[in-house]
Amino acid sequence: MAEMALDNPLRPFLEQQGVLVLDGGLATHLETLGCDLRDALWSARVLLENPDLIRQAHLDYFWAGADCAITASYQATIPALLARGLTETAAADLIRLSVQLAMQARDEFWQHADHTRRLRPMVAASIGPYGAYLADGSEYSGDYDLDEDGLVAFHQERWHILADSGADILACETIPSFAEARAYGRLLLQTPQRMAWFSFSCRDGQHISDGTPIADCAAYLDALPQVAAVGVNCTPPRFIPSLIQAIQQATTKPIIVYPNSGEAYDPVAKVWQGLNVPTEFGTFSREWRKLGAALIGGCCRTGPAHIRQIRDRVPGWRG
Repeated sequence: MAEMALDNPLRPFLEQQGVLVLDGGLATHLETLGCDLRDALWSARVLLENPDLIRQAHLDYFWAGADCAITASYQATIPALLARGLTETAAADLIRLSVQLAMQARDEFWQHADHTRRLRPMVAASIGPYGAYLADGSEYSGDYDLDEDGLVAFHQERWHILADSGADILACETIPSFAEARAYGRLLLQTPQRMAWFSFSCRDGQHISDGTPIADCAAYLDALPQVAAVGVNCTPPRFIPSLIQAIQQATTKPIIVYPNSGEAYDPVAKVWQGLNVPTEFGTFSREWRKLGAALIGGCCRTGPAHIRQIRDRVPGWRG
């Protein structure tokens, strides 16, 4: 496979464990730790106000069994930080800080971890979609006012900051539109030393949020050697099995899934409805792995307890 010519940071985990355990919802755990995220910056607000809590959240996930921390840069964009009053230099430094905090947590964990039972965890620099900057829900629709060229221009500065940050991999997350995936693909070519995973938000078991078949997205990404994994996040668990099967038909790249807890958000009442059962999520994760998922974690409304349940189902793991 062409991508093997690159230094794929996922390979040791997949070869030695058969699966890479991702972390859970960073914002969810920050709220558990007492943070108020009712802000257009969402978890990036904590980068400004209390970065030590972000480091603690990452550390909690490592101790729960995560092999990878996803940084707090999802909603930290240059335009949003400029609008908050930061200079361009300060905004770039804050984005870099998101990676530094995850690396500090990783290094602290590794000082005390049992090296005979764990691989040294990795850090993924999160690149949230244009819709996350808009904070209008369009990361779940892909209904944008920018075309592919406009999306390249929007993401370019942050992309290069994160590509040079020291993170092990870039995480293109919650992608709602095929145009945005293509924009990321163009940016990836600008940083040939970097690999990235691409995970989409999906409307059902076959289509991403803008209606494009997930198989078409996977087929496009299959041709890009720097794409380390393809999959789904921030999507209800009930859609994951059929999405895995659709992706498998279009690519041989590792499949990544980190869905929401299964609860549904009521935007009128502003509450989450449904059950949030970590043990059930863990049982689901075992089935996703049997279907072919190689990287598994959680997104919104999942926490360290969910990741512990996933970890406990890794073959050979006794923790």
